[in-house]
Parts: sequence; structure tokens; C-alpha cells
Amino acid sequence: MKKLFLFFLFPLSTLFLLPSAAQGKDKSLQSLFILGGELSNSAATSLSDIDEVMPRMAALGLNTVLVPAYWDLIEPTEGQFDFSLVDRVILRAREHQLKVIFLWFGVWKNSMSCYAPLWFKQDTKRFPRAMTHIGKPLEIASAFSEDVFQADCRAFTRFMRHLAEADPAQATVIMIQIENEIGMLEDARDHSPLAERVFRQPIPERLIPVLRKSGKGQLANGKSLNSRSTWQSVATADPYWDEQFMAWHYASYVERLAQVARSIMPHMPLYVNAAMNSRGRKPGEYPSAGPLAHLAPIWRCAAPSVDILAPDIYDTGFKAWAAQYALPDNPLFIPESRCCINSGVRAIYTFGEHHALGFSPFAIDQAPASETQHVSKAYALLSQLQPYLKASHTSWGLLFDQQDRERIITDGNTVLTCRHFFTLPWDPRATDGSTWPEGGATIIRLAPGEYLLAGSGVVVDFKTKSEKAQEQQSKLGEDGFAEAGNDSPSGSPATTFSGRRLGIGFVDEVKIAPDGTMTTLRRDGGDQSHQGRHARISVGDYRILHIKLYEY
Repeated sequence: MKKLFLFFLFPLSTLFLLPSAAQGKDKSLQSLFILGGELSNSAATSLSDIDEVMPRMAALGLNTVLVPAYWDLIEPTEGQFDFSLVDRVILRAREHQLKVIFLWFGVWKNSMSCYAPLWFKQDTKRFPRAMTHIGKPLEIASAFSEDVFQADCRAFTRFMRHLAEADPAQATVIMIQIENEIGMLEDARDHSPLAERVFRQPIPERLIPVLRKSGKGQLANGKSLNSRSTWQSVATADPYWDEQFMAWHYASYVERLAQVARSIMPHMPLYVNAAMNSRGRKPGEYPSAGPLAHLAPIWRCAAPSVDILAPDIYDTGFKAWAAQYALPDNPLFIPESRCCINSGVRAIYTFGEHHALGFSPFAIDQAPASETQHVSKAYALLSQLQPYLKASHTSWGLLFDQQDRERIITDGNTVLTCRHFFTLPWDPRATDGSTWPEGGATIIRLAPGEYLLAGSGVVVDFKTKSEKAQEQQSKLGEDGFAEAGNDSPSGSPATTFSGRRLGIGFVDEVKIAPDGTMTTLRRDGGDQSHQGRHARISVGDYRILHIKLYEY
């Protein structure tokens, strides 16, 4: 097992610093502020679907809709193209002041070749399938077939040319996803005859330094990578080695498509998305070899024209998944996340903590109002915060649940103790046995001692460093005061208080205009701030608070 650890212990913070990764970048990426929603996979398969769904998405408060572009519907007969659905998406988006990100559902969607046209699927001799190690053919076209690539590429080229004509200034279409959740299933790599032939070929020389840097240059079998090494010659029983072989070739395939896109629309941002390798699964048990965090060096080396590697986050541990992709040369964009009651606070956290380019719940068109209302309320706040989030202000993101309920932020001499709202003693929902909904917020420092707090389900208090060091925790009753008989607060008793304290000058609920101008709606001067002890936003309530502190 030791040979598996070398790759994963390589610091993720350095994975994207390869020289080739900077190629193909465009400054327009930094201008993106995507309050998105991805349509379910069949939501734009007819003109009537598109006509119905677009106004609903605008009403939810989205500014961007992620829409599949289906190869099988674009080229139902080989060589005959129909872009009527693409045109209708662009038309309806413009009518409702929405931007569009098209998802190229070409040869692969969620690993499978389910959106390839029927004429492609039926001709397995011309368009061969990937195979498992026992020779089982899969519903996955082989990445090693030039015929597969050329068929996919011809359709993608026509699609990009059509976009260049239909939206030449990129006024509506702002980004393209190439393929969808690429990855091998049932096996870590393709074992078809074409793949086996390539497996016997030398490892590309420009990849060898990447593998060495990531800990794969010296293998457990004692062999070292060199210019004569073939994939097969250094192969072991390690499924992660098979996965790296496959990752290189998937990424190389995507790079060829990305170069086509660049030749037609040079400034169009391009990204690929990854299905996560969660729950302890091994390669082949999850969609292997896609743009996963542990394969990022390989993808960056093979596909430098791709701007963003993006995570699709459906599993638990949202913060940890997001952090793996929020790296210096990989601005965070979450194109798919489970649509649920926590989607709103997760979006707010993502922008505040990682200065994300965007966030997008999946199948938002099918979600009930009990879930989408949280997205709408969160996006309404984020729209107001955009001038500050896009500026150079320092910001932090908060995201809490029943287990992870506190974060302490030190900002100069100010210590912010941030907690889930249900840590307060007086809300009965905190102790009724139900699962806590997540609480989340963005904190933006406007100036020393001045902050914006925006979100839902959080409480924040403010102390100087010396005051925090001398803090004693007392058990509070439901009214917020010390419980009767609680004579022994935790912490070391102080005989003399030293230093200065922080007080809350005011907590104002505000709304923010597009130019950043704040208007006060009300002042939380009494019970709403517990008489100046903290700033808080209750669970289910979405607000922006302007907080001014003072020392005494």
C-alpha cells in the first residue's frame, strides 16, 4: 500500500503551478460572477421545453443557466446538423436577461456514451468501445480510436462555429464545458485492443517530470521512469497507475477539442467537470481518470488549453471538496452541486471563502420550492455583494452544521468567533432532535473594525486578542443570561482584566446597490444583537448586516 500514498501526499497547493497550465488563460475569467443553475438532462430537448423553463429560471434569480448541447439531437443523421435547440436557448436567454453555459454532451456524459447519435452507437466496428480487462465491451466509446475522436470533433467544430455566428461577442454564451464527467467505470482503464497497443508505447517525455514530482518517478517495484519507459514496463497491480494512464489520454483527447474551440472563439472560457472519487471507492468504482484533484498535474500537462477543472459536489464534506479545487491557478467554479435546502448557504460560503467564479445547483428546474427558495434568497444577497466580492476586500466564508459548528477568525487585533445560529440557547429547534440545516455566510472586511456579514443561520461576536485570551465560557440559559447556580464558568479565573475590549457600535441591516452604495433598512440595536453582544442572522432568514466596532 505504501506506493499508493506517494501520489496523494504531494501538496495539492502546488499541483497547478506547472508552466503549461497558464497557457490559454483569459482575463475574462476573472469577470465571471455566475449565480447559476444547471438544467436537468432532458430539460432542453425540445423547443417547448426551452420556452417553459427559461422564464422560470429567471424568476428564481439566476443570472446564468447551464444547458446541455446534445450531440444526438444536433447530428441525428451523420453529416446533417440541426442547431434549432441551441438557437432557441440563446434567444430565450436573451429575452430573460440570462447568460448561458453550454455543456457539450458529446461522446461522453457521466462516463457513458449515452448522448452519442444512434448511427455512432450502432457502428461499433468503426467506433469501438472501451473494454474491461476480461474483454467486456462497455457503453463507453474508446478514447484511443481516431474515428471516435474525428466524429465527435466534427460535430463539436460545427457547434463552435455556429456559436461564433449566433453570439459573436459572447454576449449570451459565456463558457463551454467540454464533455461531461469523463471517466472509466468497471475498470480503471480501457483494455480494448487499441488501448493495449498504446499501453505498450513510451510514456510521453513531458509527462515524466510531472509524475516524478508527484511521487511516481520511483515505483514500488524498483523501476524508475525514463525516456524509454513504457506504461506497460512500469505497470504494477496499482490501479492508480492504470488510472493515470487513462487520465493522460482522456485529457489529451479533450485538449484537441479545446484547441478547436480556441481556434474558433479564442476568448471563450473552457472547463471540464469531475465526478468525485468519494466514499473510499477505488479506480473503476468511481468515474476514474477524469479531472480529479489527485490527477490535476496530469490533466494540466496534457490539456493546457482548458481553463478550469471543476468539481461536481454531491457528497458530504462540501468544504473539503471545494478546497481541493480552489487553487492558485484554478479558480473555483462548482457547476454541479446537490440542490437542497443547504444550497443557498453553500453558495454564499463558496463566494466568500474562495472568491469563486460561480456556483450552480443541479436539476434546479425539477427541485421543489422548499429548496429553490434558499437558492433565490442567497443569490439575491450575492448579487448585492458582487461589488465588494469582486473588489480587493478580504473575505471569509462560514459553513456550519451540527458537528462543525464554530470557526474562529483572527483579523489583526480582532477575533471573530463565528458559530451556527443554533448554538444560541433560546431557539427550540436547536434541541428538538431534528437535523440542523446548515448555516453559512460571507464576512467581508470593509475597513479595520468594519464588516459586512451576509448569509443565514450564523452568529458572530467580536473581541480583541487579549480579551479573547481572557474569555471565560459560562453556560447560558434560554434567556441568554447565566444559568442560576452556574458559579464555575469554564476557563482560568482572572483576578484582573487587562487590555482593551471591543464593543459593537452598531449592527444595521442593509441593502446594497449595484454601485456598492449601502442603504440602511433597520438597526439591530436591542434584542436582535443581544444588546450589543453579537451580530446574528437566524436560520432560514437571509440578510446583510453592516457592523461597526469600537474599542474601550
